[in-house]
Amino acid sequence: MTDQIRPAADDPPGGLRRSLADTLARAIADDIIEGRLLPGVRLDEHELAARFDVSRTPVREALGQVCTMGLAERRPNRGVLVMVMSEARLEEMFVAMAELEAAAARLAALHMTGAERRGLEALHLDSAAAVRAGATDDYAAFNTRFHQAIYAGAHNSYLEELVGLTRKRLAPFRRAQFNVLGRLASSCEEHDRMVQAILRGDAEAAAAETRAHVLTVSAASVAYVGTRARSTTRSDQPV
Repeated sequence: MTDQIRPAADDPPGGLRRSLADTLARAIADDIIEGRLLPGVRLDEHELAARFDVSRTPVREALGQVCTMGLAERRPNRGVLVMVMSEARLEEMFVAMAELEAAAARLAALHMTGAERRGLEALHLDSAAAVRAGATDDYAAFNTRFHQAIYAGAHNSYLEELVGLTRKRLAPFRRAQFNVLGRLASSCEEHDRMVQAILRGDAEAAAAETRAHVLTVSAASVAYVGTRARSTTRSDQPV
């Protein structure tokens, strides 16, 4: 049986092949984080292409993305193997992300245009509606667009590039946090504090609220991934 795959709501522009590769990478990354693909397992292009009913080309591109995320690695004569992301490494990446996002929020509070501020507020209101509806996937898509609006609003293309690359590496872990009970609502509340600081032009408050938000995301993500890893280890024990 094949898995149905479709472009995600927050896929970037760039053509069908790129969107398909991004969506495949997301599915494979989620399988690794959820423990459905265990460390050391070989990610075979033929098997994945058959599973998702696609050609090998987008699968090959997707595996490259998964390797960039640090969830797999290419080994000579063995192909692509699932890796273990240590909690310490994950925390280091989130600390760096927190500082990058704080810098972006600080600049956004200073440089966002009126239209950009209204757009950010509208995205926040849409995401709040998704929380009330319990629509996790919709909230995740709005969440990505919300943060991207802040990066763009900083009006610093190099910072936007850096934070975008780091966010892409952490994307599957950031999605995983929404499986933690109550995290959806608390994430939206944190966004509200960020938005209010940006709207009133308070650069330091915007940076502080954003840093606190990302570090909370870090704690939730690391806790969830650690719980899944321990659960997977227990399920592998003989009974």
